[in-house]
Amino acid sequence: MKTVLSENAPKPVGPYSQAVKANGFLFISGQLGMDKNGNVKETIEGQTEQALENIKAILSKENLDLDNVVKVTIFLNDMENFGKMNSVYEKYLKAPARACFGVNLIKNFKIEIEATASYE
Repeated sequence: MKTVLSENAPKPVGPYSQAVKANGFLFISGQLGMDKNGNVKETIEGQTEQALENIKAILSKENLDLDNVVKVTIFLNDMENFGKMNSVYEKYLKAPARACFGVNLIKNFKIEIEATASYE
């Protein structure tokens, strides 16, 4: 098992890693709509895009890209934002397995996205 840290995504603020490489997979922790400098986008579209850009940065650290993503879990603070989120999401990811849940998120975050990628 190996932890992965990209300088181009927000650093963890607690006892967790940006990602962990194990058994041929990269497990990426939930990414919020915040850039590496702590700037938060206001809209669901902006936060979705930033969360996915963070995932891309972490994948890149391991010489992977979004085509390696096999599973995504999305957490929305308001399921009414599903359509807006999906319009951005489909520009990034084609058809990995996916789940989406309505949850309470910290602060003013509208979305959190976690992903699993394969090294194959």
